[in-house]
Amino acid sequence: MAFREAFAKAGAQILEPIMKVEIATPTEFQGNVVGNVSQRRGTITGTNEELGTTTITAEVPLSEMFGYATDLRSMTQGKAEFTMEFCKYSPVPRNIQEELIKKYGDKVNQRG
Repeated sequence: MAFREAFAKAGAQILEPIMKVEIATPTEFQGNVVGNVSQRRGTITGTNEELGTTTITAEVPLSEMFGYATDLRSMTQGKAEFTMEFCKYSPVPRNIQEELIKKYGDKVNQRG
């Protein structure tokens, strides 16, 4: 209980891992891929088009990347591929932080 009280008073923030994602897709699917990255709270940091293939670089929270391979294959008829690597930690948006505190705070309260 002391930790929860100190956490609330200190104005602490929950951090989440942000991944650098690089997606290579046929240019015809670029709009769908960019839209999907945006839906996943991603930030496009760059694009490059070469010989009918667009490479999109983005920063996306790791929690939003689960199931991405399947979605990417569906959006691009299996023609796109992606890589991702850890980039940084970043504060979780306030609304998500409140949900996490409520969700996991309830579990702690049930145990203790």
